[in-house]
Amino acid sequence: MEKPYLVEAPLSLQIEEVSEERLEDFKREFQSLSEIDSDAIGHWMKMQKARGATAETDEAVLNLLVELYRKIDKLEKIIAKGEKRLLPLSTDAKIEKIGFHNFELKEANLVSGKSYYGRINMITYPQRELPIFFKATDSQLAEITEIHNRDENDWATYFRARERIMIRERKK
Repeated sequence: MEKPYLVEAPLSLQIEEVSEERLEDFKREFQSLSEIDSDAIGHWMKMQKARGATAETDEAVLNLLVELYRKIDKLEKIIAKGEKRLLPLSTDAKIEKIGFHNFELKEANLVSGKSYYGRINMITYPQRELPIFFKATDSQLAEITEIHNRDENDWATYFRARERIMIRERKK
């Protein structure tokens, strides 16, 4: 198999090999971290935009207000001790390079052919945990097998941004 095109992208993630015992837990968490479940205000805003209800509004101010709402909502949950807990995953790892559907770990933590569940600490605005299922191609290279649509778009945007940085550095 030909190695995919990858660019340098320092990200951190937590991973665990998928087992029969934990598969349902992983699937439940994966679904709970979907856009609708984890971001009700973001989903509501998309619906308002689709109806044209935000046409007269300054987009930047609206986005900042939504983020402020999210922070207040998170603080309320922490105060009420209702903050959503994520599953503990067995291994912390570092991503060294990414592609559109692949990534490469800094250290050989994977077993070729095995399936894994992971959460990537995505450096986007807003910063969040990006849940994925992936399969190990070798001890360091992985292919993403399942990702939410919004997360896939953010992943691709991050990949392109890192690629532009790499191109600019080559020109120097």
